[in-house]
Amino acid sequence: MRSSVKTALSFSAILALSVFALAVVAQQPKSAPAVPASAAPSQTQKKVEGYLRHLYAFGPDVQVVVGPLKESPVEGLLEINIDVTIGENKEAAKFYVSKDGKFLFRGDLSDLAKDPLAETRAQIQMNDAPSMGDPNAPVTLVEYSDFECPVCKSLHDVVRGILPNYAGKIRVVFKDFPIEQLHPWARTAAIAGRCAYLQDPKAFWKMYDLIYGNQEIISAANAWTMMTDYAGKSGLNTDTFKSCMASPEPGAAVNASRANGQQLEVNSTPTVFVNGRRLVGSDARLLEQYINYELAQQKSGKPADKK
Repeated sequence: MRSSVKTALSFSAILALSVFALAVVAQQPKSAPAVPASAAPSQTQKKVEGYLRHLYAFGPDVQVVVGPLKESPVEGLLEINIDVTIGENKEAAKFYVSKDGKFLFRGDLSDLAKDPLAETRAQIQMNDAPSMGDPNAPVTLVEYSDFECPVCKSLHDVVRGILPNYAGKIRVVFKDFPIEQLHPWARTAAIAGRCAYLQDPKAFWKMYDLIYGNQEIISAANAWTMMTDYAGKSGLNTDTFKSCMASPEPGAAVNASRANGQQLEVNSTPTVFVNGRRLVGSDARLLEQYINYELAQQKSGKPADKK
């Protein structure tokens, strides 16, 4: 199963639906005129919260925060952010509600005049991130991963398996996204990887292979020792490595990487962006489909803008 932040009622799975329509119980007559966002946010917000609580059986222990209504790019639709907190877990999603307060739906608004992937590419922060391959390669694969995640190990194996077929055509960038609620030693491994990168960027990829290759024997109890051992096997100075592990710098870098993933609405691992095109999981067929599509676009004279 893909690693993700769990909630008692799996609300994240609900929010992952690409599009769904809900009829919000409303008192307005069918002929009611459009209501400006500033005129009736309180009434509509209460309707939305009440509807979602009833639909998903959210009791008083579940916090549902319906944000203020804002104008959307589509006439007649208002944008609304909804946060649901269950215990220590919080999920957020963007919804749209009709101005008459009768309909609520979740989906993505797409401007057909724009490149749908350009905004995503612009948000991915690749400066000071471990990378391998030609910086000018036509395809950039950005991997948000958790070293303890089993599906991330599968992706590691897939990537290592296909890279020889695309020599010089793919650049791989690694971004830390440890999910500590599920994986107790993931952050230790992420910090270790960052320390390897800081000491020798090339050594990071040796650590990358060693951690995923030995994932089953690493535990929260032995993670520090194992990371130090792998650092030595990667050709690093272990004393420098240990000092780095105990310093705040690598942890801050891991936090920044995770924050960047959250900005991109990454909520499960692995999440991969192929020239900005999102893939969740380790499906080798789909990954190669995306890579081959991008290469075909380049060949046809339509290169992607990989900002």
